[in-house]
Amino acid sequence: MASWDIQPQGVQGQLKVVGTHAEDLGKALTALLADMQEAASAAGTAVPGSQAVMMRPQGPVVAPQQAPLWAKQQSTGPVAAALAEYAAQRKKNLKAMADRCQAAVLGAAKATNEYVQGDLEAAKNAQNAASAVQVDALKDFGGKK
Repeated sequence: MASWDIQPQGVQGQLKVVGTHAEDLGKALTALLADMQEAASAAGTAVPGSQAVMMRPQGPVVAPQQAPLWAKQQSTGPVAAALAEYAAQRKKNLKAMADRCQAAVLGAAKATNEYVQGDLEAAKNAQNAASAVQVDALKDFGGKK
């Protein structure tokens, strides 16, 4: 590791650029999830048009003191179910993407700080933690202060 030749100012500049892109990615993912929720609620049900609103239970029904249970429930259709399943299946990948971004930024910053302080072993450890996406290890990363 003695062959490292890092320019801390250059690393700092690149981390700012990456940080900006990571924030943009976070905003895009938040907007995606909000748009999917809106699409799911707007998609309606498999019952055509106003028939969903007009449906009443069949058979003998006791007159309730309050609004019937079926009136409180919002029906979801196949589109909403598909969107929910899509989001659930992608959750692990989206979290992994966010963790990898965070690990890369934290690892580069910590490795550079350790390099500046002359602790090449600690710099190597930070670099290894970043490549293994060990975000918790990077947050708690010690080294010389």
